[in-house]
Amino acid sequence: MSAFSRLLPTAINSYALQALFALIFVPQQNETYYDLGGAIGWVSTTFLSLYYPYLKAKYWEGISGPLPALSTFAPRQLLLTAAVGIWTIRLGSFLAMRAIKAGGDSRFDKIKQKPGTFAVYWFAQATWIMAVGLPVYLCNAMPAGLHPALGLRDFAALGVYAGSLLFEVISDRQKAAWRRAKDAKEHDEKFITSGLWSISRHPNYVGEVGIWTGIWALSTASLKSNFFPTGTVALAAISPLFTWFLLRKVSGVPPLERAGNKKFGSDPKWQEYKRSVPVFWPWGSLN
Repeated sequence: MSAFSRLLPTAINSYALQALFALIFVPQQNETYYDLGGAIGWVSTTFLSLYYPYLKAKYWEGISGPLPALSTFAPRQLLLTAAVGIWTIRLGSFLAMRAIKAGGDSRFDKIKQKPGTFAVYWFAQATWIMAVGLPVYLCNAMPAGLHPALGLRDFAALGVYAGSLLFEVISDRQKAAWRRAKDAKEHDEKFITSGLWSISRHPNYVGEVGIWTGIWALSTASLKSNFFPTGTVALAAISPLFTWFLLRKVSGVPPLERAGNKKFGSDPKWQEYKRSVPVFWPWGSLN
């Protein structure tokens, strides 16, 4: 079986699960559990990418026995899988609880009234899971014994991942604390400009790109092996690049910037914030 054909069960799981969610929630015009569905998709798809050969032997081929111990996997596989698991639980629970608490997600106010379009969003979520998780699924498809030992570059990649995750967590918590203080009438600021939000207008998204850059970098030593065709490392780079493109050009920064301009466009403080704080990278451009 070729390296890429091993991804087929993982892809089937990703799309089948989101199709099931679409069948349930599209007729209800219910978007409340969209992010929760994404989190479940991430956890199940990543788990399957690691354990599929053993699940197939047990349930398809009838070979009895327990699932293998974690010690039978390569350290790189365990680190990558854990990295996705930590990210999923943290971000998935954050987004899901926010939507459940709010009783929905305003992004879908018009979309959910169009069944065909709403269904496409569920399948787009499956595509997101497959594209962004590609470095992890590829490494998990590689037999454990073929993975090279961890080296300095891998620990540097883990540092990028951990630092970026911390950057995202801190920025989210700073904004949540700012909102609680505003609700408690402790300040009358219209938008947050403190903490990490003083060096980037979207620091949480900067952290997100860094997370997947670190995960991709951790996968590269294995993806360069003879098990994979030439160019697999570059192909797997779709993970951080697609993440950046979605956040910077499609569903992240653009609608938030438009909303900010609509709400605060005439406010001198907003204009000054846009003139002094980069839109994305702390060292980047203002626009």
